[in-house]
Formats: sequence, structure tokens, C-alpha cells
Amino acid sequence: MSDQAIEIIEGGVQSTVQDYPGRLGRLADGVSQAGPMDHFAFRVANALVGNPAGAAGLEVTLGGLRARFGADTVIALCGTPMPATLNGEPLPLWESVAVAAGDELRLRMSKGPGFRAYLAFAGGVDVPEIFGSRATHTLAGLGGLEGRALKKGDRLALAAGATGGAGGGGGRRFDAAPAYAGDWDVEVMIGPQADPDFLTAADVELLCSRPWKVDANSNRVGLRLEPFQLAWARSGGGIAGGHPSNILDDGYPPGGINMNGDTAVILGPDGPTSGGFVVVATVVHAAIWKLGQIRPGTDRIRFVPVTLERAVELDRALDAQIGAVAS
Repeated sequence: MSDQAIEIIEGGVQSTVQDYPGRLGRLADGVSQAGPMDHFAFRVANALVGNPAGAAGLEVTLGGLRARFGADTVIALCGTPMPATLNGEPLPLWESVAVAAGDELRLRMSKGPGFRAYLAFAGGVDVPEIFGSRATHTLAGLGGLEGRALKKGDRLALAAGATGGAGGGGGRRFDAAPAYAGDWDVEVMIGPQADPDFLTAADVELLCSRPWKVDANSNRVGLRLEPFQLAWARSGGGIAGGHPSNILDDGYPPGGINMNGDTAVILGPDGPTSGGFVVVATVVHAAIWKLGQIRPGTDRIRFVPVTLERAVELDRALDAQIGAVAS
């Protein structure tokens, strides 16, 4: 083990190595993108420690992670307000902090709002790339550390010579952290399978007219919404047969709102890459980070339709915020 390593004392609920943007260009091969569910907090954490946006770090779901550092480095924790301590002293969020060899980090359970935190280390986590990414996909057993969540006794190597780069000795802050809440406005583009061929105009209006509760049975594969009935623009699935939500197998975009009968599932980064159900709308890239902070079983989503031009504007604004940290 390198002296740059991190020892995992407790793995927490689910802590995985991720990188941004994950495993691109493999959807046609049936390989999911993976990567952080909240790419915004992840990218800010990397910027605070002087890393490029794609450096590998940790996604910590809900909390419970404990780790000991084997060398001096710089870290940043961003995301849900997860009670965090370094050697028993409170650790600030959205700020870079210098740590020394032997220091112990502890992340307790987040009570919300929000659901995931992201931990960046100067230089990034050093695990092998698979299909061009270090991101963990636990269902496929790909990437990260042995393709799984972290557990007690694991040791993670940091990049050789990691000293913080532009992050220096810590103390850099991000002062524009997003506000998390129980009700979320999530920007979407309607389609690819919507009105007039698959849905009625009234169906689209219903989809965007009220908040939908997120079911407790939700994870990185997808966020399941409470059931609701659509009128549909057709009586069946045509040559695909059965329910009008059925289609011949088609590609699924990450963030697609997949209708399986009366059940809508927003596809996450570990979700299926194709299937035989319609995708009635798609979460835009600038809003997809919100899916990582929505708490299953309690939070609600309201879909806000936007144009392609507006989606691009939102993405550029997000990039500008992160770029201001890195400059």
C-alpha cells in the first residue's frame, strides 16, 4: 500500500468511488454511465482541492463513513449537511481542509435535506480505469474498488504526489451552495416519446402540473414515483403489444422518465441502457444533480418543462459557478 493511502474504518450505508462524467460512450454496448448522482457537488468538491472535474472521489450515501489518512493531503466535503468531524472536531462543508497523516474523518448520518455527500482528495483516488472511467457500478461489479461499495479494512490509494494543487493548504470556500428542500423543481425536456404519438396534451400537462412523491424503493438505478394514470394517445403498444407504454426496445437516456404502465421511474446513472417502455421526458443535464439529493420516501418532485435553449443556458450557468471555484 502506498503511504498516500486512506484506510476505511467503516464503509457507511453505501460509499463508492466515482468520477465525472462516468463511463461515456458505452450505452449502446449495454454499459451504464455510472458516476456521481450529484455531479454538481462532486465537481465543486474537486475544484476546491485543485483537482480537475474528472478526478475520482467518494460518493457517500446518507452517511456512516469513517476513514484514517495515511499521508498529508487536502480534502473537501460537499453535498447534504452530513455531520462531519476530523479528529472529533467539526469539519466544514463546501470548504477545502488540510489533513495530516493519522487524522481520522467521521461522517455521521444526514438528517437532510439532501441525501448524498461527496468527498474529494487532492490528486484523486487512484483505482484502475475500466472502459475509460474509475466510476463504480455495483450491479455490474465494474470500476471503483473491486466494483463494490467500500467496507471496513479497505485501503484506497491516492494519486502519487497529491498535495492539493491549486487547493493549497485548504481554506478555499464555495459560497454559492444550492439550497436543498423536500420539494424539488426539476427541469425537463418533454420526450422523446410524448404527444401527439404516445401521450395526449393533457397527459403532458398532468405530468408537469403537480409534485410527485418519490417512493422509498429508489436508488442509483432509478427514482420511482408514486403511481398515476395517463389517458394515453393510443389504446395499446402497437406491434410491441400490451399496454400503451410498451414500445419496441429503444435506448434510454440517463435522467429519462420511463413509464412502465402507471409507474414512472427517473433513470439514474446505474439505470438500464435500453428497454421496451416509453420515455416521456428527460431531466436536463443542469438539473440531473438534484436526483442525487432527493430523499426517497419523503421528498417530492415537480417537473418544469424547458426548451433546448434554456437547458443549454442552465448548463452554462452551472459550469460558470464551478469554473469560478477552479480559477
